[in-house]
Amino acid sequence: MATDGLHENETLASLKSEAESLKGKLEEERAKLHDVELHQVAERVEALGQFVMKTRRTLKGHGNKVLCMDWCKDKRRIVSSSQDGKVIVWDSFTTNKEHAVTMPCTWVMACAYAPSGCAIACGGLDNKCSVYPLTFDKNENMAAKKKSVAMHTNYLSACSFTNSDMQILTASGDGTCALWDVESGQLLQSFHGHGADVLCLDLAPSETGNTFVSGGCDKKAMVWDMRSGQCVQAFETHESDINSVRYYPSGDAFASGSDDATCRLYDLRADREVAIYSKESIIFGASSVDFSLSGRLLFAGYNDYTINVWDVLKGSRVSILFGHENRVSTLRVSPDGTAFCSGSWDHTLRVWA
Repeated sequence: MATDGLHENETLASLKSEAESLKGKLEEERAKLHDVELHQVAERVEALGQFVMKTRRTLKGHGNKVLCMDWCKDKRRIVSSSQDGKVIVWDSFTTNKEHAVTMPCTWVMACAYAPSGCAIACGGLDNKCSVYPLTFDKNENMAAKKKSVAMHTNYLSACSFTNSDMQILTASGDGTCALWDVESGQLLQSFHGHGADVLCLDLAPSETGNTFVSGGCDKKAMVWDMRSGQCVQAFETHESDINSVRYYPSGDAFASGSDDATCRLYDLRADREVAIYSKESIIFGASSVDFSLSGRLLFAGYNDYTINVWDVLKGSRVSILFGHENRVSTLRVSPDGTAFCSGSWDHTLRVWA
């Protein structure tokens, strides 16, 4: 060993400084490629016209803060989870509740709809991800068919099915993400690299996409290869926790929302941040972000009870939506892009169009 002669703390210090200087060099190389800003390129693009969106449905039934929601592929059903320990499946057209499950714990922070629409996954402070099959038999006991799939050593913060019902991806407060086999509950791959709680994840949109992005309390957004378990890209420009990450519809970029009151756009091919969505007047954190189907709009829910709509290309705010009476905790655009749903600490969900 070359380090035998050195004291332990000396090596650590020297390695740390070496790592920092290498990081600096990398940043310099990145900066050399950075010749133009996104909003400058977009100046020739036509501005967006008058923008009207209203609350079309309000879903009431949770007894406490709504923490997470997801759309079914049928563009109609919604699953939501809440601090009251309940997970509810709604028909967003009629606002009827189709299924309800009471979890063994409160703070159900994560829920997801299976691609087939025949199952939901959820979890939270129980450190588990459980999958419930959905059937049309009104009398059946859903809890009896519950399957515990994932086990973490800290709370479950996010979960998402991959392109099939057979695998599920989870993020946790234990600082890891993991890929599980639903049938056997086997761990297929784990992803280590975050220095603190992982708060969010999103799967790359393409069918063949074997990557996903995660964000967390270490202010880092990381892109992972699902097959190797390796982090392939990392971005560290936020100044506080990253609460939400979402891929651009083409899969070539992703957006993040953070407690530093900004949303940011990262281009994966340019390997850098290309836009910041912020205003002096916005001082509260962004809890959740999602793109319109075209990718031109970025919807962001904030802790000041509002939803801001950003023009992705020009970096300007095109609309601000009021309605929730407490912080907006979750937001998703429907699969056909005609509406989006937001969930809030005011115990309700709203469908906007």
